[in-house]
Amino acid sequence: MQSLYDIPAPAKLNLFLHITGRRADGYHLLQSVFMLIDWCDTLHFDVRADGKISREDLTWVLPQDDLVVRAAKALQLAAGCPLGAHIGIAKSVPAQAGMGGGSSDAASTLLALNRLWKLNLSVEALSKIGLALGADVPFFLCGRHAWVEGIGEKITPLELPPARFVVVKPDAGLQTQLIFSDPALKRDSETAIISGFAANSIERIFKYGQNDLQAVAQTLCPGVSQALEWLELQGLSGRMTGSGSAVFAHLLHGVDENMARHSAPDALQVKLCSNLDVHPLKGWATSDRFMTV
Repeated sequence: MQSLYDIPAPAKLNLFLHITGRRADGYHLLQSVFMLIDWCDTLHFDVRADGKISREDLTWVLPQDDLVVRAAKALQLAAGCPLGAHIGIAKSVPAQAGMGGGSSDAASTLLALNRLWKLNLSVEALSKIGLALGADVPFFLCGRHAWVEGIGEKITPLELPPARFVVVKPDAGLQTQLIFSDPALKRDSETAIISGFAANSIERIFKYGQNDLQAVAQTLCPGVSQALEWLELQGLSGRMTGSGSAVFAHLLHGVDENMARHSAPDALQVKLCSNLDVHPLKGWATSDRFMTV
């Protein structure tokens, strides 16, 4: 096997995001449910015998040393692998949207190259490499929806019912650091428990809690408010995912899914999505067991 093509890297939505405190080192303590959705980037991999890592941008131009390149080099170094790879990236998931596109790309890169280079590293070993790249990478390696705590490193897989969502991304993005450094950010949400979340009805599960970053995000990025207002005009109650700027709403049974074809402002990208049962690459690593880091 010298190539792997059409490798998916699915995005995620944060059903809620609570900030419960702050550590002495400045990192914020959070609670969230991360949900995999079928909005995906696509990656292509070819083995290079010379050990070099090269990248081809198939849609829009990415930073020279993006997470995909960093993930490939980190795996290569950790495994002492002499092989390299040429990686093509067809981006679809928007950047600075709070949807984890870059982290998902990195996770799919680790899984694909682990198989292509015949390294046979476990999910746990890949997760240790992934955590150094970004807090969200281990979640995508987990392969399931998950309850996430701590600074993002405590991951408990969980099941969610099948559902449809409308996701709205304004043109402008948001830098995570700007939100977390804002003095107005709410940092004292009460600690929740998984059983309390899981006890809700299907409708209430997808409206559980709130996103504590949203109020600050709306002051930094007017597009977030514009997207939320557009959803309200469709009769939907939306909220921001992650650190934004994308927002989403659960589509109840009987809601007109043609809304995505209705006239939305040019500044808004609207997409209908479904949540996934499992990550499409689940089982690609030698261990299908996942432990919290």
